[in-house]
Amino acid sequence: MDGWEGSYVCLQSLLKKGSCLTITNTYIRRNLTLAWPLAFNALLVQSMLMIDTLLVAPLGELPVAAMGIATTIVAFVLGLEIAIGNGIQLLVGRAFGSNNQANLAIAYWSGLLINISTSLIFLFILAFWGSELVAAITDDSELAQLAETYISITKYIVLLTAYTQVCTAFCNGRGHSKVPLKGFMIELPVNAILSYFLINGFAGYEGLGVEGAAWGSLIAVFLRAVFLYLALKADDKVDLTYPLDRKFWKEIGPQYAEIYPIAANFFLLSIGATVYQLLFAQLELFSFVAITLIFPWVRAGTQFPNAWAQASAISISQALGQKDTGDLKLFISSCTQVGMTLSVIIAALFFILSQCIEFVYPDIEADTLAALIIIAPLYIVLPIIRAYNTVAGNILRALGNSNLVLKIHFVTQWVIALPICALLILQFEVSIFWAFAMIPIEELLKTIPFNRYKQLYIGRLETK
Repeated sequence: MDGWEGSYVCLQSLLKKGSCLTITNTYIRRNLTLAWPLAFNALLVQSMLMIDTLLVAPLGELPVAAMGIATTIVAFVLGLEIAIGNGIQLLVGRAFGSNNQANLAIAYWSGLLINISTSLIFLFILAFWGSELVAAITDDSELAQLAETYISITKYIVLLTAYTQVCTAFCNGRGHSKVPLKGFMIELPVNAILSYFLINGFAGYEGLGVEGAAWGSLIAVFLRAVFLYLALKADDKVDLTYPLDRKFWKEIGPQYAEIYPIAANFFLLSIGATVYQLLFAQLELFSFVAITLIFPWVRAGTQFPNAWAQASAISISQALGQKDTGDLKLFISSCTQVGMTLSVIIAALFFILSQCIEFVYPDIEADTLAALIIIAPLYIVLPIIRAYNTVAGNILRALGNSNLVLKIHFVTQWVIALPICALLILQFEVSIFWAFAMIPIEELLKTIPFNRYKQLYIGRLETK
């Protein structure tokens, strides 16, 4: 009898394990469906300003330099709005998972107020102190004038993007990430075609130069905002009517408490990246040029693991909303494995890039090419280390520990990595290899607390 009972228990265990694996595989497939539009959304957000730069390039070095200054300022504000959107989509995911229509509406309207308020603050700053910001970057009056012209128009993109990011977060949180992707597929061709003619002119029209690029982008973003508004309005499953029995101002605090650390985290890391760039600028010119050339590839390559991590966070938020935490440990483990697999693929692509770098940049100086070869092992391994931290950080945010993630980033970057990097470059005048190595070293430092706290909070889930 004991043998039969043992066999029965063993069979039950196998069936349960098989059931868990089936559920986890379903989550993984759903995550992939959610992640690839998120990845392309992130790439397309970056491409909006890249299109303007490419179209302005034939006008000469001065307009391109002006675009570089202006887009740096505008891109920072847009990035902050996207970070706020990432916080909103976790709230939406939780409300969607619990099938709570009232909480969905509250998450939408609270997020809209927070993001619009943020955009109005920066709109005010750009309107009244835009000239001072540009003057702090360049003392060339003609260059400053061109940059100010571009900013005077694109500052309104900041306001429109605040709305589009809330709509995007609302769609992503509900698992409908293809809707924002369709919006970008409308925006980008319009931006490219309209900006081209407004920059260069057509028929008897002379064109506006840099100003034309700004108007093209503004009109294209406006069309995306209209599309998202109509898409939400046409969806009969979406009801954004605010619940009358819930006082709006009392709901803002809890929503802000979850969104703020994510936005603050972006702000912290963005300023940190700027400080790194300023420190790298103290290296030899060829070294700084090499790092400048490779950074866009590094940013683009990290979008896919980032998108997977965001999709995982949304799925976890939905599961928490449903109070379905039984299979979360297995799902989180699988999410980490898939994220690391993606990072290995990105690293392999970076290895191929390193072998073809002189074909990608055929006109660079020999010293710059040598510097790129020296740092190749570092930027190849970087996605693998960073991917684990990205996935772990998003998992902790989804579990309600955004402040903890913020603390980890602050200590490792601002207390340890940046001071050491400054000391190495400014005091010891190290080579490009050791200077650039501080970025992967910083990521390595983060893996220790991220792994520890991820395991800790997963353990707490099991005891509930």
